Amino acid sequence: MIHPSLLKKQRLLIAAFILLVLATMVISLGFGYSSVSYSRIIPTLLGQGEFKDEFVLFELRLPRMIVTLLAGMALAVSGSVLQSITRNDLADPGIIGINSGAGAAVAVFFLFLPIEAGTFTYIIPAVAFAGALVTSILIYLFAYEKSTGLQPIRLILIGVGFSFALSGLMIVLISSAEREKVDFIAQWLAGNVWGTSWPFVLALLPWLLILVPFVLYKGQRLNILNLSESAAIGVGIVVNRERLILMLAAVALAASAVSVTGGIAFVGLMAPHIAKSLIGPRNQLFIPLAMLIGGWLLLTADTIGRNIIEPDGIPAGVIVAIIGAPYFVWLLLKK
Repeated sequence: MIHPSLLKKQRLLIAAFILLVLATMVISLGFGYSSVSYSRIIPTLLGQGEFKDEFVLFELRLPRMIVTLLAGMALAVSGSVLQSITRNDLADPGIIGINSGAGAAVAVFFLFLPIEAGTFTYIIPAVAFAGALVTSILIYLFAYEKSTGLQPIRLILIGVGFSFALSGLMIVLISSAEREKVDFIAQWLAGNVWGTSWPFVLALLPWLLILVPFVLYKGQRLNILNLSESAAIGVGIVVNRERLILMLAAVALAASAVSVTGGIAFVGLMAPHIAKSLIGPRNQLFIPLAMLIGGWLLLTADTIGRNIIEPDGIPAGVIVAIIGAPYFVWLLLKK
């Protein structure tokens, strides 16, 4: 049973981060190549704005911010699950190769089929999921040993190796492709948010609506898996089956996110750690908070990157990496 004081603290933290996300969205609306005056935001939302304000708000800014927010949430939940099932605080879908697997599938699909980038909005998350799934299965098989089970450090090292190998494969693939397609894939690899319209919100939202409640439902089992295999077996959990099911959920969340935001790492690493430091290691408590933190991190990174250099800016993935890489090194030295 969770102590009432912890639940109260969680609610206060969630409320605080919801306000922080809303404040960041309002600030983001007033910055950039196309912006809305702060005095015009509320009238525009109420349908009393000028055509330019309505276009910028409803067609340019809001869908991009919502996509970024949802993607950050998905990456945060994915990282939380991976850290629990592997009992490794360094696990992250971008670090252990899952994002690269999704990227390789998207690159192959986009480069070798006669389609345009915007015509496969709803199928691209499924393509990314297929690539990430194959990659995660291979990583799991290489990291698992029958005598000792899943080795967390081994999983990280093999995942990093797969990440580098798949990144190299993508470079080989794009080296002989058409210039327009190469530009798109290069931006995708850098973590440039390209899915910036309402159809991408609809493509991403169902994955979260289905998988996030499922992960929260499995919260108690994640807590036990995070302790030890012997403890999980002792309470009747079929460890390998639960790990496989939860890993599939983590892979699907990560793949759906990076399919519309590009190759973004470290969000799934930082958000769970920050949430755990604030509320503790219970998955039921920290995962909802990690979702908000992950969404806010990616939204902030996109806002900063978009306004550093106008009009194209710097990809959000680069901004996140500038923050996340030192954080990863610090964790590596600490753990």
